[in-house]
Amino acid sequence: MTDTDEYEHYEAIVVGCGPGGAAAAARLADHGVETLVLERGVESGSKNVSGGLVYAEQSAPYTMDDLFDGFREHAAERPVTDYEIHNVAGNKVKSISLEDLHEHDTDWCDAVLRRKMDSWLEDRVHEKTSETGGGVLTGVRANGLLRENGEIVGVTFDELDPITADVIVAADGVNSELARDAGLMDWDEPDEWFQGVKAVVEMDPDAIADRFDVGENEGAAHLFSGDLFEGVRGGGFLYTNEESLSIGTVFHLDSLVAQEANPHELLDALLTHPLLAQWLGDEYHEREYSAKLVPDSKKVAHPSPYRGRLLLVGDAAGQMQAQGPIIKGMNHAVSAGALAADAFASTRTESAPDAAGRSYVDMLEKSGTMDKLRPRRYRLASKLGEHDLVERVTNGLLKSKVGRVAATNRLSAKLLEKAYNSPFLVGMLPDTSTGYVTLPTVLGEELGRTVHWDSPVEPPALAERIGDLTYDTDVGNPHIRLLDESYEASGAAVAACPVSAEDFGGGCYRSEVVETNGSTERLVSLDTQPCVECGTCAVVADTEWEHPSGNKGVEFKQG
Repeated sequence: MTDTDEYEHYEAIVVGCGPGGAAAAARLADHGVETLVLERGVESGSKNVSGGLVYAEQSAPYTMDDLFDGFREHAAERPVTDYEIHNVAGNKVKSISLEDLHEHDTDWCDAVLRRKMDSWLEDRVHEKTSETGGGVLTGVRANGLLRENGEIVGVTFDELDPITADVIVAADGVNSELARDAGLMDWDEPDEWFQGVKAVVEMDPDAIADRFDVGENEGAAHLFSGDLFEGVRGGGFLYTNEESLSIGTVFHLDSLVAQEANPHELLDALLTHPLLAQWLGDEYHEREYSAKLVPDSKKVAHPSPYRGRLLLVGDAAGQMQAQGPIIKGMNHAVSAGALAADAFASTRTESAPDAAGRSYVDMLEKSGTMDKLRPRRYRLASKLGEHDLVERVTNGLLKSKVGRVAATNRLSAKLLEKAYNSPFLVGMLPDTSTGYVTLPTVLGEELGRTVHWDSPVEPPALAERIGDLTYDTDVGNPHIRLLDESYEASGAAVAACPVSAEDFGGGCYRSEVVETNGSTERLVSLDTQPCVECGTCAVVADTEWEHPSGNKGVEFKQG
C-alpha cells in the first residue's frame, strides 16, 4: 500500500509535448482543467523525429489549426501541392501522380520539422495550461506509473517525487514506458513495426523553387519503391521544407532483419540514385541524420488504449497509419489527444477511475479515427494476401512474361494508376514484397523512362553522421542493457540499428569472434553513447531498454 497524500496532485498530467500531448493539454486547458505537461527533452522536439507531413483531414474531429491559431504560418514548412510515387527498376522509373489520393479527405497538408514545430507548440501549451494552474516542465523523464492498492494514481520520475492525478495522458512516444508499465504495449513482434531513417539536407529556397517547380507557398512530396532497397519491404520519401529537404526510408522491421540490411546504406542508395540528381544538384550537405521506430497501426493500434486513469495517445497507442503510400500519424495523434481531453472533461464528475477511458474509446470509434487506423478491409484481405504461398505465386506471376504483359498493358496501367489513388484499395494492401518491391520493379522495367543523370552525391560516412549529432551522455547510467551477448540472441541489432553496422566499430552494437578454450564464438557488445533512442534493438535483440534521464542522450536540432 502506498500513501499518496503527501505527493503533489494535479487534475491532469500529460507526458510528452509532441502533437498528441500538445493537443491533449491544449484541449484540457480549454475545459479549465488544471494540467501539468512533462517533457523529457531540453525542449519539446529535441527528442522527436518524423518524416514528416501533418495532414488536416476534413473528416477528423480535430486538426492542428483547430487547436492552435497560426500553426501553419509559424510552425510548419511548405504546403504539399505536388505528390508523386516513383517505381524504380535500376535507372528506369515509372512515376505516378498521387494527387487524388493526397487530396482525398484533405483540407491541407504541410511538411514539418519536429524541433521547430514542437517547440512552438510547447510555448502555446505553456501559455494555455498556465492559465489553469499548470504549465510545461521540461527535462523530466516519466519512468513508470504510481499505484495505490493496485490502481494507477500517478506517475513516477527520475528527477522528481511522484505526482498524482485524476487522469494521465501518455503521449510519450513509440517507446512509451507508461504504456509498457500498464501492459498495453510490448516489443515482441518485429512485423508490427517500421523503422524510419532520415537525412535533413540543406537547400536554398530558390533552388527548391527551381528544381521542384514550386512557388513560395507550394511544396512537393515524392515516394520511392522498387528494386533500389535490396528487396527490403518498404520505400523512400522526399519532402520539401522551407530551406531543406527531408529525405528518408521506412522499412518493415522484420524484413530489415531478414535481409540483414544496414539502414544507413539503404538511405544512401536513395540519396545517390540518378533520379534524385535533378533535385540534389552538385552540392550536398546534411544538417542531421536521425531515426525512429514506427508502429504499424493496422496491427498494433490499441483498440482500448486505456488502463484505469491512464489514456494513451499517438505513437504510445500505436496510432500511426502506414498503408502503402498513405503515411499519416501526427494528425491522428492530434485527434486522439483532443478526444482524450474531451473524454475526461465529459466524465470529470464520475468516480469510476476508468470513466474517461471508456468514453475515450467510444469517441475514437464514433469519430472514425479507429477505423482509419485499423481498417477492417485490411484485416480481411491480409488473411489471404499475406500467406507465404500466395505471395510467392503472385510474385512469380508478375515476373513472368504473361504476368508482365497483363500488368503493364495500356488498360492495366490506367487501372493501376486508379488503384494507387484509391483510399479503399490502398487501405487493404497486404504487407508483402509484392506491393513494395515486385510490382513497382515490373512497372519500372516495362513502363519506365530511363534516367540519364549522374549523381554526384557523396553521403557522409556513418561515423560522420554520428559525430555531427549532439549528445549529453549519462555517464555511468546506460539506458540499454544487453542481457544476452550471443550473436544468435542479439546479433540482428548489429545491422538493424541505424547507428551500427557489421565491421563498424563506432556504433552502438558491434560483433566480434572470440576464441575461448580452443573454440570460437561470435559475440555482441554494446556502447550506448551513439544511441539515437529509436528503440529498434528493444525489438530485435535481447535487451533491457529504457529512455535516458531528462535532458540526457541525443538532442535533435531538426527532427
